[in-house]
Amino acid sequence: MKSWRIRRKQVYQRSLSYLGVFLLLPAAVFLPDPVIADDEQNCMMLALETADPNMTISDLRAQCKQQIKDGTYDVETEFTEVAVVEDRMRHDRKHVLQPFTLMAHKPTYILLGAYNASGYDATLWQEAFNEPDFEWEDTEAQFQLSIKFPLLVNLFDDTFDIYGGYTNRSFWQIYSEDSSPFRETNHEPEVWVQFHPGWELWGFRNTWNSFGVNHQSNGRGGDLSRSWNRVYAWFTVERGNLAMSIKPWYRIPESDSDDDNPDIGDYMGHYELSASYKWGENVFSLMSRNNLESGFSKGAVQASWSFPLWDWPYLKGYVQWFSGYGQSLIEYNQYANTIGIGFSLTDWL
Repeated sequence: MKSWRIRRKQVYQRSLSYLGVFLLLPAAVFLPDPVIADDEQNCMMLALETADPNMTISDLRAQCKQQIKDGTYDVETEFTEVAVVEDRMRHDRKHVLQPFTLMAHKPTYILLGAYNASGYDATLWQEAFNEPDFEWEDTEAQFQLSIKFPLLVNLFDDTFDIYGGYTNRSFWQIYSEDSSPFRETNHEPEVWVQFHPGWELWGFRNTWNSFGVNHQSNGRGGDLSRSWNRVYAWFTVERGNLAMSIKPWYRIPESDSDDDNPDIGDYMGHYELSASYKWGENVFSLMSRNNLESGFSKGAVQASWSFPLWDWPYLKGYVQWFSGYGQSLIEYNQYANTIGIGFSLTDWL
């Protein structure tokens, strides 16, 4: 009994240490340079040209501080409201050429507890490790780290940019008594060309389009190996606080001898639909993949909500629900029904 308690204490201490590293390192990566003072001064100078004569200097300063805090201040906007995707793109352009800076790409988060009501099938690991009694815990930690970096920007009169990016998603059996292994880790490097045309139709603005190629793999060998390569397009439209996108892709064919998962297209499909809505400091997101194409038999749905934690600007609460196939590469053909809660560093908006 004493050894069991010691083991639990060690797992708990190690979990806190890893969590601290996860939270602090990305925060250091994503925090911009301290330019708030300059922004406040520029904001007030611009405001003096258009402000109400009855406004005091204190009122102007308070207004500018609030706009900087909310991320709505930009010299070019002259205090006009901007839609959510355009607002994020302006933040990207502001920091894109700063040295030693990596920018957020897809959401970065950690789910301290993610429970899969369907359980995890351990048959592949039982066969690979010759351990017929091996099982996975239904509750684990999951986290995603996603960054991007500019390769070439402001090309052809600032009409498009070229970016590279990397997304890591890990599934960590932290609550297992067997050394807390990582059940699965997916790596996704990619390169894309990004356009911002600004076309408008029916009140929606086509703010951002991209065309790229990516590779996704779990870095394993043998029967546990999973990987595929795709070329994709990504079209995004927005209206106010609502952003919607469609991401079709084509899988680059592989030879039969090299293909670890020849039927992955049956479960992952050839497109992904997503929508995000920003309400105050809350972001609600919904993703649908391969549902229409598969007749709602092999698709996936994911819903998430990031919400503020007091006045802390760089860390939010995060809830995520996933139902369907393809939560990770190793289980692309296994159904999962997962609900998790944790923290978010960056979201779509």
